[in-house]
Amino acid sequence: MHQLDTPPVLVTGATGRIGRVVIDQLLDAGVPVRALTRRPEAAATLPARVEVFVGDLTAPESLDPALSGAGAVFLVWTAPRQAAEATIERLAAHVRRVVFLSSPHQTPHPFFQQPNPMAVLHADIERLIAATGLDSTIIRPGMFASNSLAWWAPAIRAGEAVRWPYGAAESAPVDDRDIAAVAARTLSQGGHVGGDHVLTGPESLTQAAQVDAIADALGRRIAFEEVTPDEFRRQWEGTVPGSAVDMLLAAWSAAVGQPAYVTTTVADILGTAPRTFREWAVDHAIAFTAGP
Repeated sequence: MHQLDTPPVLVTGATGRIGRVVIDQLLDAGVPVRALTRRPEAAATLPARVEVFVGDLTAPESLDPALSGAGAVFLVWTAPRQAAEATIERLAAHVRRVVFLSSPHQTPHPFFQQPNPMAVLHADIERLIAATGLDSTIIRPGMFASNSLAWWAPAIRAGEAVRWPYGAAESAPVDDRDIAAVAARTLSQGGHVGGDHVLTGPESLTQAAQVDAIADALGRRIAFEEVTPDEFRRQWEGTVPGSAVDMLLAAWSAAVGQPAYVTTTVADILGTAPRTFREWAVDHAIAFTAGP
């Protein structure tokens, strides 16, 4: 149980794939949790012990009730850039500590050095956080293992081949649960102020090998068919913004022929080995066989 005088942690992005798991991890550690959501109905699935606040990062004054008395904030930025300055000033007026979910845009590996609007946004927010003097920790996950649900699960559920470019491009997918565990640890324990953590899975795998790992978890063969970048653009037209498609294609192209960037940070912070992509695939096998 947490001490009654432990100030709560405010989790933004509370119903997202990382924020939701951070909440569970903090509760398990005995830390009281507040959740920020724009839509109260979205919070219906949160544990009863979570105090839910309705607020919006684009309306800084709406955050005051959630921030009042909070000890720290887990910040997942989901708003336009123009809202950042006022919102981060608001955070700094109420709390001393922020853990920001960013990206590895400073990492000297070609995969992370391609033009990327999200990386530019993250760098701007980091500068704003630093300017306030907040006690901060930056969490930089690389490729999320769960991206494969959006990318490959529809074809796999339909029994079709995965038609994808740059099958030889390597990445080191990191399990969402490991990202969340690192975030929760840095929020609930001292000694992490100033930390700047690049998080990856434990091994470099080609995209084709990742599909093979999912096939092994399902106990059946999944064909991988290489497509050209132009075919891939047509495949996702109208579904994903063109800038995001171009960013992914550039990153995969740059990653061909060299191992992914791999860190030991998850193990260093948690004291346990990060989950492998194969473990992730086994644990999520049902998502590749059931409906979306």
